[in-house]
Amino acid sequence: MKLGLAAALALALCGGAAMAAPSAIDQAISDPTRPATDVARDAGRKPAALLAFAGIKPDMVVVDLLPGTGYFTRMFSQLVGPKGRVYAYFGTQYDARLKTQGRTIGSQLGDVTNLLPNIQVEHGPLEQLSLPEPVDLVWTSDNYHDLFNKQFATDAAAINKKVFAALKPGGIYLVVDHRAAKGAGLPVTESLHRMDEDLAKQQIEAAGFKLVAESNVLANPQDDDTKRVFEAGEHDHTDQFVLKFQKPL
Repeated sequence: MKLGLAAALALALCGGAAMAAPSAIDQAISDPTRPATDVARDAGRKPAALLAFAGIKPDMVVVDLLPGTGYFTRMFSQLVGPKGRVYAYFGTQYDARLKTQGRTIGSQLGDVTNLLPNIQVEHGPLEQLSLPEPVDLVWTSDNYHDLFNKQFATDAAAINKKVFAALKPGGIYLVVDHRAAKGAGLPVTESLHRMDEDLAKQQIEAAGFKLVAESNVLANPQDDDTKRVFEAGEHDHTDQFVLKFQKPL
């Protein structure tokens, strides 16, 4: 009997040790190749919670739509592994904005594609989103509001339909953005760089998606949703919504 108890205890301890091992998400976040500038933003951007909510797994095909400097692109690459793929999709509207600012795509993503061979950079008009294969998840973070701004001059409804078409049945469209005050409408996308959450839901569901989950991980009740996002120290500390949509099976 005592021997049985000892064996059970040993098994329990082994199980605990296994559970304590770093998760794939932890490993992706602690990857030493991540730039220090990215790591410094982790406290505000809460990548562990967001990645867990999205449900990114090995072998998935993921699109980082308007990936900026590749903050999430790098972590996606680690999570999907060598048999998965990450498409970093830059709309030509974004390319044009970078040029006016004296920047290039290379300066945005740095050497990420050299370090991580499962990342493929794609360019094209956002309304004509086209990818080499059906995908499991499309992710866009703090960009949805930009689709309505003059500098992008896009058709958000057309883009949402293209995202829908690009996804496999059951695929996920994950949208994170700075929350505007309720009922603020479209004018604040330009003036405050925020998005009316209810409006985003209506538009994305109109493309055929079903809203399946919401997360308050980036909610910030101290932000009254009326400040301009790019005020000093505001960008990673705004009140943000996190919406998970699914393409029906």
